[in-house]
Amino acid sequence: MSITISDRAAHRIKEIRKEQHVPDEAKLRVGVVSGGCSGLTYDLNFDADPQQGSEEDQEFEDNGIKLIVDMRSFLYLSGTELDYTEGLEGQGFHFQNPNATRTCSCGESFSV
Repeated sequence: MSITISDRAAHRIKEIRKEQHVPDEAKLRVGVVSGGCSGLTYDLNFDADPQQGSEEDQEFEDNGIKLIVDMRSFLYLSGTELDYTEGLEGQGFHFQNPNATRTCSCGESFSV
């Protein structure tokens, strides 16, 4: 399984790339770090030098977005969809993670 990116998320990532003048060769690094009220927190950033990553990094492309995930994070994120929403409760990226058994109310952390 891979990680997918919704149309809305892909559009917003492309906007952010332009706004922040992120080079075209930079890939979106998706990861999981310890923290948050449920134990694990999602991490997103652009990796301007993905060649410096681990040989175990997994690479995917969906909706025109190239992304990389370290193997430890991939175990938690396999099958996840990255989405972006704008609404009354705010805007931001959201992970639709089938591996999460519990999430916090803000949706920024999870546990498995």
